[in-house]
Amino acid sequence: MNLPRFIAQRIQKTNTTTFTSTVTKIGISSITIGLAVMIISFSILIGFKRTIRDKLFSLSSHIQVSKITLNQSFEETPMPINTKFYQNYRKNPKIRHVQAVANKAGLLKSSEEHTGIVIKGVGKDYDWASFSENLVEGRKINSNDSTYSTEIIISKKIATQLKIKLSDEVMIYFIQNPPRIRKVKVVGIYDTGLEEFDKNFILGDLALVQRMNDWNEETAGHYEVFLNDFDQLDIVSRQVFDDIDQDMQLLKVTEMFPAIFDWLNLMDRNIFVIIALILVVASFNMISVLLVMMMERTPMIGLLKALGSDNAKIRKIFIFNGLTIIIKGIIYGNIIGIGFCYLQYLFKVIPLDSESYYMNYVPISFNWLTILIINIVTIVLVLGVITIPTFVISRMKLVESLKFKS
Repeated sequence: MNLPRFIAQRIQKTNTTTFTSTVTKIGISSITIGLAVMIISFSILIGFKRTIRDKLFSLSSHIQVSKITLNQSFEETPMPINTKFYQNYRKNPKIRHVQAVANKAGLLKSSEEHTGIVIKGVGKDYDWASFSENLVEGRKINSNDSTYSTEIIISKKIATQLKIKLSDEVMIYFIQNPPRIRKVKVVGIYDTGLEEFDKNFILGDLALVQRMNDWNEETAGHYEVFLNDFDQLDIVSRQVFDDIDQDMQLLKVTEMFPAIFDWLNLMDRNIFVIIALILVVASFNMISVLLVMMMERTPMIGLLKALGSDNAKIRKIFIFNGLTIIIKGIIYGNIIGIGFCYLQYLFKVIPLDSESYYMNYVPISFNWLTILIINIVTIVLVLGVITIPTFVISRMKLVESLKFKS
């Protein structure tokens, strides 16, 4: 028979209401709340970062490849589409897709208002599947094989500003020599919540931009390169740099939007500080629980010593009790944390201000490896901490322990 485990189980089944039982419930609650908060925090953090990144990639890309130029305006230097890199990118398993696009600045004018915009010309190779999540009204642009399409997709912000609705016809003024004007039709409205995009960019046909720039159909402004795994960004960037022509340059998404990625990295640091504080509080609570438990069981400790039990066996009794508290807290914490995340994932019960957070609800992303690591770290840390107060047992004297009254 395992005597320490047997006595620990008998202590747990004691029906007498003691201060220990109250403190034990506090210990279980502490671990439950701490673990649940950690699971919820990481699920929201990962979901938030993934949502922001997906929004960035849907209108931009992981990597942009363009001609080397000193031009800092939206008027791009033309580059050929069918380069060696464009023809062979499918041989790289880390690259999901490459598309040729072109940007051009202009003035969008409705019957009542006008605003400066950048039209992003997209071709037949454009990845509409990624962008479609941003569409709130309408459809994608239909290409015209014989000439260019006059259909455009604008942001909800621009639609509100210019008082435009779906199917309205508006004018685009291209400021160049000579100036050019084109009537276009709004077939879609998108909303990313990213103000930098929404207030500036509209989508149109690549052939329209080519016509306005007097380019042929084999010319674009830059490539947009999409990866299968964002974590491989630096590795793939070096591979792409080796494959592109010498007169081309490469720009990573982290370099295009440094402020956003610095902000996301700052969120990581803040979350880890909060998690560390939660673990410290949970650990101190467990130390307090065991100290109170040992104080109430001091006569029992004295009796066990008198019967010949050594300090190591007596310490195991309270470690087993502490382990039981940890396991209960872990089970309840997982149920509450994962349950809350699942409800938010399904029903989006907690809203957000899209102007401040770039989305209208709290995003959730389940990363089971992260949840497993959180559980393991919590168990190992708290279990390691609860062994500390049990060393008090070795300092308890036999006679004083037997005379002790709780």
